[in-house]
Amino acid sequence: MSFNTQDMEIVHRAFRRESRLLMELVAAVAPGDTARAKVIADHFRDYRLGLKNHHEGEDELLWPPLLSRVDLGADIILRMQAQHERVEATLNSLDAAVPAWEATAGADERDTVVAVLVDHRAVLLEHLDDEETTLLPLAAEYITEKEWASLGGHLVANTPKLILLTLFGLVLEEADQAERAMLLSGLPAPVRGIWHVIGRPRYARHIRRVRAA
Repeated sequence: MSFNTQDMEIVHRAFRRESRLLMELVAAVAPGDTARAKVIADHFRDYRLGLKNHHEGEDELLWPPLLSRVDLGADIILRMQAQHERVEATLNSLDAAVPAWEATAGADERDTVVAVLVDHRAVLLEHLDDEETTLLPLAAEYITEKEWASLGGHLVANTPKLILLTLFGLVLEEADQAERAMLLSGLPAPVRGIWHVIGRPRYARHIRRVRAA
Protein backbone atom coordinates (compact mmCIF):
# COMPACT_ATOMS: atom_id res chain seq x y z
CA MET A 1 0.00 0.00 0.00
CA SER A 2 3.03 2.28 0.35
CA PHE A 3 3.03 5.48 -1.76
CA ASN A 4 4.80 8.84 -1.96
CA THR A 5 3.78 11.53 0.55
CA GLN A 6 6.16 14.14 -0.89
CA ASP A 7 3.32 16.46 -1.83
CA MET A 8 2.63 17.16 1.84
CA GLU A 9 6.28 17.99 2.49
CA ILE A 10 6.11 20.54 -0.35
CA VAL A 11 2.98 22.08 1.22
CA HIS A 12 4.78 22.25 4.56
CA ARG A 13 7.58 24.27 2.96
CA ALA A 14 5.07 26.98 2.10
CA PHE A 15 3.75 27.10 5.67
CA ARG A 16 7.28 27.29 7.06
CA ARG A 17 8.22 30.13 4.72
CA GLU A 18 5.04 32.16 5.10
CA SER A 19 5.00 31.86 8.90
CA ARG A 20 8.49 33.38 8.90
CA LEU A 21 7.72 36.07 6.33
CA LEU A 22 4.55 37.12 8.13
CA MET A 23 6.60 37.97 11.23
CA GLU A 24 9.04 40.01 9.14
CA LEU A 25 6.36 41.76 7.08
CA VAL A 26 4.27 42.78 10.08
CA ALA A 27 7.35 44.02 11.97
CA ALA A 28 8.30 46.23 9.00
CA VAL A 29 4.98 48.10 8.82
CA ALA A 30 5.38 51.71 9.93
CA PRO A 31 3.04 52.89 12.71
CA GLY A 32 -0.08 54.40 11.21
CA ASP A 33 0.30 52.79 7.76
CA THR A 34 -3.14 51.19 7.70
CA ALA A 35 -3.03 50.57 3.94
CA ARG A 36 0.05 48.39 4.29
CA ALA A 37 -1.34 46.71 7.40
CA LYS A 38 -4.46 45.73 5.45
CA VAL A 39 -2.39 44.11 2.68
CA ILE A 40 -0.50 41.98 5.22
CA ALA A 41 -3.63 41.21 7.24
CA ASP A 42 -5.41 40.00 4.11
CA HIS A 43 -2.46 37.76 3.29
CA PHE A 44 -2.48 36.39 6.83
CA ARG A 45 -6.16 35.50 6.41
CA ASP A 46 -5.36 33.52 3.23
CA TYR A 47 -2.52 31.73 5.06
CA ARG A 48 -4.74 31.11 8.06
CA LEU A 49 -7.52 29.58 5.96
CA GLY A 50 -5.06 27.37 4.11
CA LEU A 51 -3.53 26.08 7.34
CA LYS A 52 -6.94 25.63 8.98
CA ASN A 53 -8.29 23.57 6.07
CA HIS A 54 -5.06 21.59 5.81
CA HIS A 55 -5.27 20.59 9.47
CA GLU A 56 -9.02 19.98 9.47
CA GLY A 57 -8.59 17.63 6.52
CA GLU A 58 -6.07 15.63 8.54
CA ASP A 59 -8.32 15.69 11.62
CA GLU A 60 -11.31 14.38 9.69
CA LEU A 61 -9.78 12.16 7.02
CA LEU A 62 -6.32 11.01 8.16
CA TRP A 63 -6.28 10.49 11.91
CA PRO A 64 -9.42 8.28 12.19
CA PRO A 65 -8.34 5.59 9.69
CA LEU A 66 -4.81 5.58 11.07
CA LEU A 67 -6.07 5.15 14.63
CA SER A 68 -8.15 2.19 13.50
CA ARG A 69 -5.24 0.49 11.74
CA VAL A 70 -2.02 1.31 13.61
CA ASP A 71 -2.18 0.24 17.26
CA LEU A 72 1.50 0.92 17.90
CA GLY A 73 1.25 4.36 16.28
CA ALA A 74 -1.65 5.62 18.35
CA ASP A 75 0.62 7.71 20.56
CA ILE A 76 2.01 9.45 17.47
CA ILE A 77 -1.46 10.23 16.12
CA LEU A 78 -2.69 11.49 19.49
CA ARG A 79 0.40 13.72 19.65
CA MET A 80 -0.45 15.10 16.20
CA GLN A 81 -3.95 15.93 17.40
CA ALA A 82 -2.60 17.74 20.46
CA GLN A 83 -0.19 19.70 18.27
CA HIS A 84 -3.05 20.74 15.99
CA GLU A 85 -4.87 22.09 19.02
CA ARG A 86 -1.82 24.12 20.05
CA VAL A 87 -1.43 25.56 16.55
CA GLU A 88 -5.12 26.42 16.46
CA ALA A 89 -4.84 28.20 19.80
CA THR A 90 -2.16 30.50 18.37
CA LEU A 91 -4.30 31.14 15.30
CA ASN A 92 -7.23 32.05 17.53
CA SER A 93 -5.00 34.57 19.30
CA LEU A 94 -4.04 36.01 15.93
CA ASP A 95 -7.71 36.24 14.95
CA ALA A 96 -8.04 38.80 17.74
CA ALA A 97 -4.67 40.51 17.42
CA VAL A 98 -4.53 41.03 13.64
CA PRO A 99 -7.80 43.01 13.26
CA ALA A 100 -6.85 45.22 16.21
CA TRP A 101 -3.54 46.03 14.49
CA GLU A 102 -5.11 46.35 11.05
CA ALA A 103 -7.56 49.00 12.27
CA THR A 104 -4.93 51.50 13.42
CA ALA A 105 -1.52 50.06 12.49
CA GLY A 106 -0.46 51.06 15.98
CA ALA A 107 3.06 50.17 17.13
CA ASP A 108 1.86 48.37 20.27
CA GLU A 109 -0.71 46.36 18.31
CA ARG A 110 1.93 45.54 15.69
CA ASP A 111 4.33 44.28 18.34
CA THR A 112 1.57 42.12 19.83
CA VAL A 113 0.92 40.51 16.44
CA VAL A 114 4.63 39.84 15.94
CA ALA A 115 4.91 38.24 19.38
CA VAL A 116 1.95 35.93 18.69
CA LEU A 117 3.36 35.07 15.26
CA VAL A 118 6.63 34.08 16.94
CA ASP A 119 4.71 31.73 19.24
CA HIS A 120 2.65 30.43 16.33
CA ARG A 121 5.69 29.63 14.22
CA ALA A 122 7.46 27.83 17.06
CA VAL A 123 4.48 25.55 17.65
CA LEU A 124 3.91 25.07 13.92
CA LEU A 125 7.51 24.09 13.16
CA GLU A 126 7.55 21.61 16.02
CA HIS A 127 4.44 20.00 14.56
CA LEU A 128 5.56 19.97 10.91
CA ASP A 129 8.95 18.49 11.78
CA ASP A 130 7.37 15.80 13.96
CA GLU A 131 4.72 15.00 11.38
CA GLU A 132 7.25 14.53 8.59
CA THR A 133 9.53 12.36 10.73
CA THR A 134 7.01 10.12 12.46
CA LEU A 135 3.56 10.42 10.89
CA LEU A 136 4.14 10.48 7.13
CA PRO A 137 5.88 7.08 7.10
CA LEU A 138 2.80 5.60 8.83
CA ALA A 139 0.48 7.28 6.34
CA ALA A 140 2.50 5.97 3.41
CA GLU A 141 2.12 2.44 4.73
CA TYR A 142 -1.43 2.37 6.09
CA ILE A 143 -3.44 4.96 4.10
CA THR A 144 -4.74 4.23 0.61
CA GLU A 145 -4.00 6.56 -2.30
CA LYS A 146 -7.72 7.35 -2.52
CA GLU A 147 -7.80 8.35 1.15
CA TRP A 148 -4.67 10.45 0.68
CA ALA A 149 -6.21 12.20 -2.34
CA SER A 150 -9.27 13.05 -0.26
CA LEU A 151 -7.13 15.51 1.73
CA GLY A 152 -6.69 17.63 -1.38
CA GLY A 153 -10.37 17.29 -2.17
CA HIS A 154 -11.25 18.59 1.29
CA LEU A 155 -9.05 21.64 0.81
CA VAL A 156 -10.56 22.41 -2.60
CA ALA A 157 -14.13 21.99 -1.33
CA ASN A 158 -13.60 24.32 1.62
CA THR A 159 -11.53 27.10 0.04
CA PRO A 160 -12.85 29.92 -2.20
CA LYS A 161 -11.43 29.49 -5.69
CA LEU A 162 -9.41 32.73 -5.79
CA ILE A 163 -7.80 31.96 -2.43
CA LEU A 164 -7.11 28.44 -3.70
CA LEU A 165 -5.10 29.96 -6.57
CA THR A 166 -3.08 31.98 -4.06
CA LEU A 167 -2.40 28.93 -1.92
CA PHE A 168 -1.36 26.90 -4.95
CA GLY A 169 1.07 29.66 -5.90
CA LEU A 170 2.53 29.62 -2.40
CA VAL A 171 3.10 25.88 -2.61
CA LEU A 172 4.65 26.00 -6.08
CA GLU A 173 7.00 28.84 -5.18
CA GLU A 174 9.85 26.73 -3.79
CA ALA A 175 9.06 23.49 -5.60
CA ASP A 176 11.71 22.35 -8.04
CA GLN A 177 10.91 21.50 -11.65
CA ALA A 178 10.07 17.85 -10.97
CA GLU A 179 7.91 18.75 -7.97
CA ARG A 180 6.02 21.40 -9.93
CA ALA A 181 5.37 18.89 -12.68
CA MET A 182 4.09 16.37 -10.13
CA LEU A 183 1.75 18.87 -8.49
CA LEU A 184 0.43 20.22 -11.78
CA SER A 185 -0.10 16.71 -13.17
CA GLY A 186 -2.49 16.03 -10.30
CA LEU A 187 -4.84 18.76 -11.52
CA PRO A 188 -7.55 18.18 -14.14
CA ALA A 189 -6.52 19.64 -17.51
CA PRO A 190 -9.05 22.54 -17.35
CA VAL A 191 -7.76 23.52 -13.90
CA ARG A 192 -4.17 23.47 -15.15
CA GLY A 193 -5.27 25.82 -17.89
CA ILE A 194 -6.89 28.16 -15.36
CA TRP A 195 -3.70 28.18 -13.33
CA HIS A 196 -1.49 29.09 -16.27
CA VAL A 197 -3.84 31.73 -17.73
CA ILE A 198 -5.32 33.28 -14.57
CA GLY A 199 -3.72 31.86 -11.45
CA ARG A 200 -0.03 32.30 -12.14
CA PRO A 201 -0.13 35.98 -13.20
CA ARG A 202 -2.61 36.76 -10.42
CA TYR A 203 -0.32 35.13 -7.86
CA ALA A 204 2.69 37.07 -9.16
CA ARG A 205 0.82 40.36 -8.70
CA HIS A 206 -0.42 39.33 -5.26
CA ILE A 207 2.95 38.29 -3.91
CA ARG A 208 4.71 41.40 -5.25
CA ARG A 209 2.18 43.52 -3.39
CA VAL A 210 2.50 41.50 -0.18
CA ARG A 211 6.29 41.45 -0.13
CA ALA A 212 6.85 45.02 -1.31
CA ALA A 213 9.53 46.83 0.66
